Amino acid sequence: MITTHLMLSLLLILVAAWFMGGIFSRYGLPFVLGELLAGVILGPPLLGLIGPSPSIELLAEFGIFFVMFHTGMEMDPRELLEHFWPSLAVALGGFILPFILGYAVTKAFGGTVLQALFVGMGISITAIAVQSVILHSLKISTTYLGHIIIGAAIADDILSLIGLSVLLSLAKSGTVHAGDISLIVLKVVGFFGMTILLGQFVMPKITKRLHDRDGKAFTFAMTTALAMAYLAELVGLHLIIGAFLAGQYVRKEVMDEKIYDTMLDRFYGISYGFLVPIFFASLAFHLHIYWTASFLVFALALTAAAVLGKLLGCGLGYALFRRNVWESSIIGFGMNGRGAVELVIASVVIKLSNELMAAGTISEPLLTESQFSALIVMAFVTTLMAPVTLKWSVMKACGSDEKASFCMLWDEKKT
Repeated sequence: MITTHLMLSLLLILVAAWFMGGIFSRYGLPFVLGELLAGVILGPPLLGLIGPSPSIELLAEFGIFFVMFHTGMEMDPRELLEHFWPSLAVALGGFILPFILGYAVTKAFGGTVLQALFVGMGISITAIAVQSVILHSLKISTTYLGHIIIGAAIADDILSLIGLSVLLSLAKSGTVHAGDISLIVLKVVGFFGMTILLGQFVMPKITKRLHDRDGKAFTFAMTTALAMAYLAELVGLHLIIGAFLAGQYVRKEVMDEKIYDTMLDRFYGISYGFLVPIFFASLAFHLHIYWTASFLVFALALTAAAVLGKLLGCGLGYALFRRNVWESSIIGFGMNGRGAVELVIASVVIKLSNELMAAGTISEPLLTESQFSALIVMAFVTTLMAPVTLKWSVMKACGSDEKASFCMLWDEKKT
């Protein structure tokens, strides 16, 4: 329901995000940094004028939904498939190493085995929507490195789904059921198989006949996005994966160019102009810091493990394909932002923990309040770091070899 309080909250968020983003942009820094800090200023960490609410959370979710559809429209699926193996290597390296480091840090600070496993899972995730916005803001989303980062983030999401299922099964019964894991893999494979068939043979015939009278092309795009998001949720993936794949259905190559440009402009305006600032500002609303030495040290150690794990794991995965150090660092920093994904997973874990504690199945929670807060701090800090470190690594890479194919693509996108 639209209330005066909601309207005032949105007004404050958009004005603060626009103002702060403009300041950062003036000094050559990504606009999203200003949007993140706008949330810190307005939210519980500082002024406390705005806090989490179902309405704001819904708009934030729609923000990443529209962003991922827009990203899908811009990206060529053939490029994603062409870079399948580098993306998979990056995803595996960026999932396994942070998981191990997160486990080790949590155990070192007195966590139980299950707590350490769940924290390790939390820091191994990459938020695909956050990476998409950052890549777009730096004008590199459609370069080959952008395709690898997005492809790796999708693979990371699938690995997270399987890993979370394993850990939840372990927490519930103390064993891992191979049948459950096989069912998940089968559903994911079936979902992507259906996506390829529809995208290759069915959707091009429909999109060629689209017209934009009364905004019907936009209606078709929204229908496709919602249907794919629903199917993605059915197989256990996040809805934004479905939105991204739906965007691939209405790309420039399979439809009238004028209609494509019109739809692209509409999705860009409603996402980056309205909903994305709300999403990034709302990330800070969940930020809660315990001002004790033990918590601060733990949160710092966990954040360091998350950053180093992604940088080294993803970078080494990409280096297997004989790429240079700076390109590997771009991949590592590009996979480093977390966003709100940890919040969703942690909420699922805490809900199960409360159920198991009430039933007497476990004596220790699966995730403590301090561990949950440390995960949120880590997610916010890495999201804040990602655009700065990514831009720095891009400039370093192109400063040392400005004729590299990636840098020439970057220059083309900036002009």
